[in-house]
Formats: sequence, structure tokens, C-alpha cells
Amino acid sequence: MLAGLATSVVLAAGTRGRGRPPLSHGPNPIAENTTPPPDGASPNPLLAVLDPSASLRRNAPLLGPFAGTGPASEPPRPEPNDPGSPTARHESQAEQACPDGMILVEGEYRPAVGHLCLKRIEGPIDRCAEYASPAIVGGSEQKKRFCIDRFEYPNLEGVRPVVMVSWQDAKGACEAEDKRLCTSSEWTLACEGAERLPYPYGYARDSTACNIDRSHPDVDEEALSSPRAIASEVARLDQRVPSGALPRCKSPYGVQDMTGNVDEWVVNERHFAPLPAGASERPFISALKGGYWGPVRNRCRATTTFHNEWFRYYQIGFRCCANGR
Repeated sequence: MLAGLATSVVLAAGTRGRGRPPLSHGPNPIAENTTPPPDGASPNPLLAVLDPSASLRRNAPLLGPFAGTGPASEPPRPEPNDPGSPTARHESQAEQACPDGMILVEGEYRPAVGHLCLKRIEGPIDRCAEYASPAIVGGSEQKKRFCIDRFEYPNLEGVRPVVMVSWQDAKGACEAEDKRLCTSSEWTLACEGAERLPYPYGYARDSTACNIDRSHPDVDEEALSSPRAIASEVARLDQRVPSGALPRCKSPYGVQDMTGNVDEWVVNERHFAPLPAGASERPFISALKGGYWGPVRNRCRATTTFHNEWFRYYQIGFRCCANGR
């Protein structure tokens, strides 16, 4: 399934069509390819550097700027001191319900949630320094119970998450581990918790809690479209940090790095909803959550739905979900 991933990165760069709007929370992306990239291996030794699939295979070394660096070990699980405490009971339930490295999320999602911004941050991007508490909540409750990776893929503490993967790449990587991509509502619940927080850590934006609000150089779109230059351009732009490096970037459920670091692919549930009156096309099944390291929205509720399932860019990664046992 992932055998042609490296080749597709190179081939897609030269066959992109234009016409989609840019990311709503970041720099202008290269335009999207509207047809599936072809599979197939290439003998080009450059692919040893370009190959993001190296980090999508658990038994392969993490190579190149698209993959992470650091110790390839599973994140340690904290040992509760009191086996009878609520925290200990929840962790025990999670261990029984979820595969290793995943966190059990059980709660009620509300589709209509709003936050009153008390202080906006000046600039072209919609960012808020502080929201009023509590959240404005509406809509019927939707009970959810699922497992989610503690960290961004490859879900290893101390390893930088992968980037330059498409929605299809991410879907295949999750399925290879008997997991799946998270739905947008699952991802949101895991980020905001029962209190419906705007940020995973609270109501006030904190650029020291998560990897956000970093300035970055202008993107060289020509380099990102060149098989010979794409690796060096991604490396030049890269400002990822290793998963778990910022311990305060943690949601109420204990899921880490949900906002900032890299954008994360999810399943856009609106793709399956009835078409609105007058609409001729369904929304893409692919959507992005969380934002990346740049000065973008980086909120739990914000979603970007511009990009089709073959789109990839220098700041896009993912994490996986699974049904709870």
C-alpha cells in the first residue's frame, strides 16, 4: 500500500493543477493534484532521502527531513501510585480498551460550540489571545468512545512527526497498524475535553505550551515542485519539535501535541452529510486539524477542508484512531 509513496511525492510535484484556495491558517500552498498519484518504485538514489514512507514503516529506520529523528521507542506510561484512584482506574480501562501507545477517549461531543474572544491578536490570521470561560454550547450530545494515538505519527516520544504525507498516505499507514484516521469530531473531543476548551491547555493562548506562533521564511513553491530540491526545501522550512518535547501541550484526556507542530489529517464527516440546497459537489473527505508551528489558528474546533485527499505539504502529518475494545 505504501510501496509507491516515495515515488508519488516526486511525480505529484510535477503534475499539480491549480485552482484551490490556500490553507486558511497558513502560507499559500502549492496547488493540489486532482487525480491519484501513480504507484511504482524508482531506482533513483535520491529517494533514500525523499522517502517519507521510511517513517511509515515501523521496522524501517526514520530517514530524511520528512521523517523524525530520535529514539524509536514507545512512550513511557506513568505508573499510578494509588491503584484505586480515578486516574489509575481510567488508565487501567484504557490499557484494556486500547492498543499500546493509545489513549481512551470517552465523552460527549457537541456539534455547536462557540467561544467569545476577549483579546484578538493583530494580523491577517484569525488568532485569539484569550477566550471567555465557559464555552457557549449547543446541539444534541453525541456519545463517543474511541482510542487515539498519544502522539502524532509515528506515535513515538522523542521522535519528530512525519510530514509531506497525503490523506491517502495517512489512511493507509493507519490501516497498516489495524487503526484508522480519526474523524473530525473525534479529534475535536480528544482536544477540547468535557469543558469544550478552545485550546487543549485552557482558554488563554500560550506559545510556550505548544509549538505554535513561530515565524517562517517564504516558501519556495518551485523547489517544493522539484524532485531534486524538495528535500532541502522541506528541511529549510522545518520547525517541528520531537513528540512530547512540550509536556504542557496536552489535552484534558492526556493526548499530546494536538495543536501546533504539524497539521493532522482527519476524516471530514460533512462529506457524508446531505448536500446543502444549491450545492453541486460534496466537501472533500479529507480535512486538517490543529494547525502547525506557524502563526495560525491552532484551536481545537478550527478545521481546514480546502484540500483533496492527494494533497501534501511541508507541514502536514497525522495521527491514528481506533475503536475501543
